[in-house]
Amino acid sequence: MHVIWIIAKRELLSFFDSLIAYIMLVLFLGFSGFFTWLFGSDIFFAGQASLEVFFNIAFWTLFFFIPALTMRLLAEEKKTGTIELLLTKAVTDREIVVGKFLSTFLLVGIALICTLPYVITVANIGMLDVGQAVCGYVGLLLMSSAYISIGLYASSITSNQIVAFLLALTIGLFFHLLFGILASNFSGIVGQVFNTLSLSNHFESMSRGVVDTRDLIYFFSIILIGLFLSELSLTKRNTQ
Repeated sequence: MHVIWIIAKRELLSFFDSLIAYIMLVLFLGFSGFFTWLFGSDIFFAGQASLEVFFNIAFWTLFFFIPALTMRLLAEEKKTGTIELLLTKAVTDREIVVGKFLSTFLLVGIALICTLPYVITVANIGMLDVGQAVCGYVGLLLMSSAYISIGLYASSITSNQIVAFLLALTIGLFFHLLFGILASNFSGIVGQVFNTLSLSNHFESMSRGVVDTRDLIYFFSIILIGLFLSELSLTKRNTQ
């Protein structure tokens, strides 16, 4: 665990050293704040003390931002050759993968912590459903974790950051949107399978304050599969 934390801390600091973290925080807060409070279906227009508008905006904002964060995690290491140096040290493939996953998760967590003034403001508008707010934030963290694991895998199979970004975005698009569209066009078992695979369905229930064991199993399954495939990709590289 100590090695994992060292890797995570190193990556997190590199985000801030390269200004990526600051850019991500400014853009995330800017987009989410603008569309939550000022434009379209903003909170004041909704007329109720609910953060559901913010959760819907963050649902899309993080979908695009996370691949941009994960594209460099392993792809850059491969391109510069530092991954070879890292793998020669007393560090396992799993520790590298989990450490880099944790660094991005912490950065997303920092971004969400910066939105706590939204919660305070909405609570002052009316009676905020605290349970729904907590579930919504947990849903955002689980969704982000799923996309981080997907992005990490995409970054592990290429040395080109742009390719890693596009690949992560493409894979994520199926879970984020396409499976839901397919579910609405099919009936029976096929429709149920697509509906189960749709990440938006699982997130929506949590953003409304409903915690279902099936949703948790779904998110943790994607996370574990993504991390496993990333580790497997590094292992194959070592044996070549």
